[in-house]
Amino acid sequence: MKNTQIIILAAGKGKRMESEEPKALSLLCGKSFLERILNTVYSLNLSIKPVIVVGYKKERIFEEFGDNHNYAEQLEILGTGHAVLSAKNHTHKDHKTVFVISGDQPLISPNTIKDIINTHNNENSIVTIGTILLSDFDDWRSSAYTNYGRIIRDENGGVLSITEFKDANEEERKIKEVNPAIYAFDAEWLWNNINNLKNLNAQGEYYLTDLVKMAQEQKKKIVAIPVSNIMEIFQPNSKKELEQLEEICLKENL
Repeated sequence: MKNTQIIILAAGKGKRMESEEPKALSLLCGKSFLERILNTVYSLNLSIKPVIVVGYKKERIFEEFGDNHNYAEQLEILGTGHAVLSAKNHTHKDHKTVFVISGDQPLISPNTIKDIINTHNNENSIVTIGTILLSDFDDWRSSAYTNYGRIIRDENGGVLSITEFKDANEEERKIKEVNPAIYAFDAEWLWNNINNLKNLNAQGEYYLTDLVKMAQEQKKKIVAIPVSNIMEIFQPNSKKELEQLEEICLKENL
């Protein structure tokens, strides 16, 4: 893992959180999302410092975490693909793998990060993604119905693409294998291809997920790893969803 560059996407506002703070500063049981994620990342003792992509009210993140971090700024909020591209000039010269995580995944574990990175390196894949297979979209999992993209596979089980909910048809929306937005990329391939992303979708954004389809079309190796603990990928998108996650965390002492 010594040649891995972690990129944390923390530029968003989170419009439905009923707060003027950056979404990454939302509190879960007294700790901000970003604090929890940084504690997890730094526990891995990686030799390359992570890049934190900031944008909306970046000064608030600087106030909370100081200047002893490697920050990149996303000047316009144009999607996850654009956010990763914003980090390119802040990456370490020796990195060979890029691991991307969202700044609103406060419960991701060190083991999940290590599993994805180690599998990526051992399999020599171009793209490695984490996936979650839900039993249904009931109870607190109902938020996953609209919040997560769907994993599209071929008849042999190979990953074809990831389709965001707003771009999915009715059949695709029934798929219960969802994208938790955890990725590892071959660095050289990533930086050679990320400029080819288009924003021809329902949100007019540059989706990082479109790189999966791009890799498939180039007949590159794509590996998908099941994430066993569903709570690790819970990304609250509203105050109600945050309250649900807080209730679960208090019960589970997380």
